[in-house]
Amino acid sequence: MSLILGIIVVTVFSLLLLAMAGDKQKGNIALFAVLINAVLSSCIAIPTLCGSSFEQIFYGGNVFGQIAIRADALSGWFILLMNFTMLTGILYGRRYMKHYENPPGRNPEGSANLTLHFASYIINHFAMIGIYCVQNSLAFLCVWELMALSSFILIIFEYGKFEVLKAGINFLIQSHIGIMFMTLGFIWVNSRAGSFDFNAIATYAASVSPAVSFILFLCFFIAFAIKAGFVPFHTWLPYAHPVAPAHVSGVMSGVIIKLGIFGILRMLLLIKGDFLALGYFILAISVITGVYGVILAIIQHNIKKLLAYHSIENIGIIGIGIGLGCIGLGLNNPYLAFAGFAGAMLHTLNHSLFKSLLFYSAGTVYQATHTLDIEQLGGLIKKMPQTATLFLIAALAICGLPPFNGFISEFLIYSGLFKGILESPLISTVFLVSSVLGLVIIGGLAMLCFTKAFGVIFLGNERHQLPATVHEAEFTKLFPKYLIATLIILIGIVPQIFVKAISGPTALFTGKNILQQEPVAFIETLQAVSLAVIALILLSLIIWWLRKMVTRSAVIVESSTWGCGYAAPTAKLQYTANSFVRPFRKLIHPLLMMNKTENALIGIFPNPVHSETHPYDKLERVIIDIPLKYLKGFIGQFRFLQNGNPQFYILYGVVFIFIVITIPLLMNALAYLNELIKQIGQ
Repeated sequence: MSLILGIIVVTVFSLLLLAMAGDKQKGNIALFAVLINAVLSSCIAIPTLCGSSFEQIFYGGNVFGQIAIRADALSGWFILLMNFTMLTGILYGRRYMKHYENPPGRNPEGSANLTLHFASYIINHFAMIGIYCVQNSLAFLCVWELMALSSFILIIFEYGKFEVLKAGINFLIQSHIGIMFMTLGFIWVNSRAGSFDFNAIATYAASVSPAVSFILFLCFFIAFAIKAGFVPFHTWLPYAHPVAPAHVSGVMSGVIIKLGIFGILRMLLLIKGDFLALGYFILAISVITGVYGVILAIIQHNIKKLLAYHSIENIGIIGIGIGLGCIGLGLNNPYLAFAGFAGAMLHTLNHSLFKSLLFYSAGTVYQATHTLDIEQLGGLIKKMPQTATLFLIAALAICGLPPFNGFISEFLIYSGLFKGILESPLISTVFLVSSVLGLVIIGGLAMLCFTKAFGVIFLGNERHQLPATVHEAEFTKLFPKYLIATLIILIGIVPQIFVKAISGPTALFTGKNILQQEPVAFIETLQAVSLAVIALILLSLIIWWLRKMVTRSAVIVESSTWGCGYAAPTAKLQYTANSFVRPFRKLIHPLLMMNKTENALIGIFPNPVHSETHPYDKLERVIIDIPLKYLKGFIGQFRFLQNGNPQFYILYGVVFIFIVITIPLLMNALAYLNELIKQIGQ
């Protein structure tokens, strides 16, 4: 019933958007549609976290057969976190898109663009709900394709810009490469088990050797890893995030790439192969993903591209948790499995919160300053104090510092790693120690990156002339960000509520609820650390207030600080984003690919020198650029076929028709000859 109501909501509100002449209410219509679908899907999701399940069977005709709609605790967890981010996204997005509104009767093309944008947002939300619930492989591919196409439309909102269209097409192509691998896995299972139902995957995987089940899992893993952004399948992500509207970037990083995480977890539930081998594989690729993502994030100058690479980094952290959970299952270590899967699923929620808040804040900065270049910004905390504070909260959370939510999930993963090191055989210990080292590097480099980002954007003075209209955003833009910030702090202060909420999804993997045992003390430790940090913050505020009260009657003398010998200091003497991380960049230079342009010094009195560095992903060059170069060269050898002569094109058509007719005739003739030879032989 909820599915039918959801389809009705999508259809009615999409038609309503098309029927509207003006743009003013389109954002509100999209908000109501998302809210209704969120309520309907949450009515299914919440009971699953309490132990119940949901199942409906629809007959999809001779093609689809029985379409099973099922929701368990894993589906429920992902639906709820997706609904929250989609709601905050449309709350923020409807105000963000006011900039593109047109009065009725003017610029109908722009009006149609907004209609398509908000309709795609509604469809995208409904498609993701379908992905979490549909368990028929053909129907799953259909809703996945619907999600990919609606995401593509959301990304290319400003399709008049070349880089936007290029990034959108790149996203669409790589999405369909993932769909190709997914389809291959479904066809493989259907050819052996004779069913499109997801239960057939579990049945088939249980009947084959661990090596075959590993290859089957690898097929699905590549498909979902492309969507999630695991290295080396990450190259679409740093292009799509910067060009999309800010709320779309937040939703894409917060929930759309998490579809890949959901897919991997779902396949682990279905394909119960050699969990130890699966764990080693996932752990290794996840550590590489996390470290590589944060390294490239540090050297970015575009704030949204920097955040995009941090999405790759956090996907690596989530993957470390999944790999740790698989190793726990392989070693029959319940606490290790619990810490891994619980940490991964909680970090999925946490990342959707602080990353969407970071993207929304970046969008507010962009609309105020008309630039995303960190080098062009500075001193914004004076003009946008609330945005700066919200960005700082999200930055502290993404760095895993207490009392914010990122600390809770990363501490869960750390505790599992340390526990596993003490109780595992040698080869597992090597993997776990390497993962601890990787997680430490990720955390340290994340703090370096966000120290640069926050410091250069919000602190100091303006490095370049900013528009005179720079001011704090209105409350309707700040409200959804305050909702997210509240939840970020709430998870850090009372983690037991959320850790208990994921006990249901985690029990699907571990087979039992382990919260009645060892993790109770662990939760108390987490809460104690968070409360200690809050106490420190409160103590600092009290000391600051006392100092202010004591010194309020004192005479304050202001004078300029020592300028290091410079008589006329300027904003150019501040650290830039590039100079801030230059020592780090020189340290890891072999891993990077930097394109540098600068003017040469000529003459006794040279002109001012302008220098720019543009980082590029070396893996992208090796995996995509070089193969594409050779592919283009090979295809170019056949350019003579497209010679512009209509007579040749008619000839191609005639030859094609001749081949299509001739091949079946030849096959029949060969079959007849074969039968004739058999008769003569008899």
